[in-house]
Amino acid sequence: MSQSSRDRLVSSERIRVDMPTLERHQVPRRYKVVSEQKANGATYTPSPLADFVAKNVAESAHFDALGKPLHILDPAIGDGELVISLLQALEGLGVRDVCVYGFETDADALDRANRRIVSRFPEAAVTLLQEDFLSFVSKTYRDGTENGRFHQRGLQFDLAIANPPYVRTQVMGADQANQLASQFGLGGRVDLYHAFIVAIAVTLKPKGIAGIITSNRFMTTKSGASVRRALFELATLIHIWDLGDTKLFDAAVLPAVLLMEGKNGSRNTAARFTSIYETRSRATRRASNPIDALQYHGTVAVDDGRRFHVRHGTLNLTRAPNAVWAIANAETDAWLQAVSANTWGTFRTIGKVRVGIKTTADKVFIRKDWDEMDALTRPELLRPLVTHHAARRFRALDLRTKYQVLYPHVVVDDRRQAVDLAKFERTRRYFEQHKAALLERTYVAEAGRAWYEIWVPQDPRGWDAPKLVFRDISHEPVFWLDFNGHVVNGDCYWLSGAHGKDPDLLWLAAAVANSTFIEAYYDYRFHNKLYAGRRRFITQYVEQFPLPDPNSEIATTMVRLAKRIYQQLDKEDTTLQEKELDGLVWSAFGLAAKEVAR
Repeated sequence: MSQSSRDRLVSSERIRVDMPTLERHQVPRRYKVVSEQKANGATYTPSPLADFVAKNVAESAHFDALGKPLHILDPAIGDGELVISLLQALEGLGVRDVCVYGFETDADALDRANRRIVSRFPEAAVTLLQEDFLSFVSKTYRDGTENGRFHQRGLQFDLAIANPPYVRTQVMGADQANQLASQFGLGGRVDLYHAFIVAIAVTLKPKGIAGIITSNRFMTTKSGASVRRALFELATLIHIWDLGDTKLFDAAVLPAVLLMEGKNGSRNTAARFTSIYETRSRATRRASNPIDALQYHGTVAVDDGRRFHVRHGTLNLTRAPNAVWAIANAETDAWLQAVSANTWGTFRTIGKVRVGIKTTADKVFIRKDWDEMDALTRPELLRPLVTHHAARRFRALDLRTKYQVLYPHVVVDDRRQAVDLAKFERTRRYFEQHKAALLERTYVAEAGRAWYEIWVPQDPRGWDAPKLVFRDISHEPVFWLDFNGHVVNGDCYWLSGAHGKDPDLLWLAAAVANSTFIEAYYDYRFHNKLYAGRRRFITQYVEQFPLPDPNSEIATTMVRLAKRIYQQLDKEDTTLQEKELDGLVWSAFGLAAKEVAR
């Protein structure tokens, strides 16, 4: 393909809009040291999903309030699948007078999209540009002030359909992420699709409609809070579909679809919310595929043998706009109200929930063969390490092969600091042997830290205190008590009781956390699942887990039973005791035990 054909602007004489002047140029690679697909976030949309989004966009459009021709946007057009689906849906409604605007940095994909659209819809006016859509929006719609406010002058779109590139902060790099955050008023760990969502909302007419396929991560993570807030400021949400672990894409991304209207449009009702996740529950309905299953409620079997739990409701807006997005319906609201009425405090009341250590050089710091070293060469600063391999409810497994971590951190004058290697000769010699590998962690030095430090060491004083440890990712909650001074690895999280707190609170927390009740609470309140129903037990969720009144009779019984299970593990079958404790947890929150969809 020649340079002129790569940079061409494909259009027709029927375009009747003043398109802002764009600088068409070869776009440099934005991301380094990653594969082509990962760098560009290129995951093209499968046809059934494209048709689903297009149908909902077309059927939600206010044709009587929109101009002619309809101006249609795809900000990351790829090979044109989404736009073609939308044009087909519009054609089915008798709408053919359209102008298509597509942005794409991949010249070959842009050429394929042009040929496909023009051959299928020869009457459509088509403008395709090899241009970074985010750069276009930043140049065209920002007012130039430091706070990065957007105005709505220039071209705006009646309809938008998009599958933005999904590129996370660690792939983009901190500099690119910080630049996007500044340009689009975002905060936290910014992913590329975050900026695309905001940019699409900025370019939408007040009564324009957009359908966006994106990762569902932003709906429940701290890093997505600024996106959630921005959407309430810039658009009106119509429907959210959390498509969970339907595996509609080859890439390991759990997708969601957002259907929204431009701000100041005509809609003022609560956004509808639908979720679908794989389950092992018995099906009561059948559908040909996960997309078709969305029309039902409950457990639906699809033709490939999988079963999905489908839920419908509205977006819960009882909390702040940047709060975790969850489904609200009569059943959910009543259930959560009962829990709230019987809640004394949360896990955060006990203490701070922390992630385990992250060395960023595990081969140097973490080994299971330290004891095989000669006593004259074995480092002095070894501590026992617990990882997810030892995970078990209430008490960790006693693994024959135990890991230890070389932990070069102490607390002096109430401040954590790296040890003085001059005082630990064997540790110094060991680190010197691995100095080259440790120095490759340039970010450690840039942060003003010693080259031999663990990147995330946490508070050294916390390891010797009793603590509740739990797996990050698990189908079911797995929480256990640790009284042996273990350092917690980064594949787990931990909670240590604050000074002066009743030590039995950790036992009470273990009873609640290991129950089927907490699975139901998690799904009602957060509903952040990965593939095959695996849940994320991370700080922002676990710190909100509820606790019943620890002075109540039922809580006292729960603590006593949790201690008995801990003591009897490996000695006798505790299944009946655990079942009894599970029922007590439900009762403590004023609820009858129910089957949890898994």
